[in-house]
Amino acid sequence: MEDFKTKDSFLKDKKIVLGLSGGIDSVVLLHYLHKHYPNNLRAVHCNHHLSKHCSEWEVFCKDLCAALNIPYTNIDIKLLKVSNIEENARKIRYHSLSCNLEKNEILCTAHHQNDQAETLLLQLFRGCGVAGLAAMPKSKPFGKGTHYRPMLNIGKSVILKYAKNNHLSWVEDDSNMNKKFRRNFLRLTIIPKLEAVYKNLTLTLLRSAKHQSEALHLIQDLAKIDIEKNKIISNNQLNVKCLMQLESYRIKNILRYHLSVLSFLTPSDKVMQQMLDLLSAKADANPLVNWGNFEMRRYKDQLYFINTQVTKNKERCRYYDEFKNVAHFSIRYRNAAQRIKLPGKTHSQSLKKVLQEAGIPPWERNALKMYYIKDELRAMERIGYMQNDSC
Repeated sequence: MEDFKTKDSFLKDKKIVLGLSGGIDSVVLLHYLHKHYPNNLRAVHCNHHLSKHCSEWEVFCKDLCAALNIPYTNIDIKLLKVSNIEENARKIRYHSLSCNLEKNEILCTAHHQNDQAETLLLQLFRGCGVAGLAAMPKSKPFGKGTHYRPMLNIGKSVILKYAKNNHLSWVEDDSNMNKKFRRNFLRLTIIPKLEAVYKNLTLTLLRSAKHQSEALHLIQDLAKIDIEKNKIISNNQLNVKCLMQLESYRIKNILRYHLSVLSFLTPSDKVMQQMLDLLSAKADANPLVNWGNFEMRRYKDQLYFINTQVTKNKERCRYYDEFKNVAHFSIRYRNAAQRIKLPGKTHSQSLKKVLQEAGIPPWERNALKMYYIKDELRAMERIGYMQNDSC
């Protein structure tokens, strides 16, 4: 969509979810989407409870949707008191929107040209690389669906004109004038001064973001080529020996690409160097690098990537389904120095040795479920059945 005069072909026959803040940008997008896709639209409002006016904004969004007969959902967000409240609010908001999104739905947000220019400058001042300077993509996978920014090629002046011509009402976020927030400081102080010297600054920054986006695709293609040629990935793990055949900058490129595929937070330069150091650690060291909620571990020349906040898979395995209705059934976990007897074996073995031979990483072993009937171990998750001497 280059303007508001025609339908957006990407949204044809799609189930649309609008992130509605109540500000002018999202209200304009709501009006446009309701005009062209009235039966395929619902709205979600996130209440951060950061302003004394939050309840008023929530009521405004609810009433606006009710007047247009648009299904409406409110999400209450409780924020921890941290130094970077702006970034924390953004992360939690998108996490909440992701969880709310159903399969194949399209989350639309009202980012526009000026937002894109501000994002590029923010990323530049943070010292970001190509991925950061590529700024916001128009669309990307998100939760069970897609995150789409239909107004990304539209300037703020066009949005203001649309709102005026259609006699729209919206709320004004008082925090938008608070220069303690970096984006506001850029918008209100820095960008106006730059525009006085550099004509068409926003379009120039958008052009730079486009160049960086193209460069990002190139280096991601290189990562894919290196991964395939050197057979680096197997079962979502990276082979250390295969990685070590490459130059360090190509190793880092592969790591960044793999982390982006996993939707992990991009590590800092310091953390990336720790990752490179981990590659040459002793094989029996079981080394670990962590950043935020994420971990990279090495075990038997394989790199494992772990999101510590992701809920463990609670699906019941086939052994559970087999024994769950048997009398005296129980689930237990391994004990120190425990021994087990596998089918076809004449003697018991150390459970530790069995787990090692099965290639199960040390940090996963204590969580493996062991299925007992009375006091007899009958099966173990990821290992299989035990010798049943009673048969």
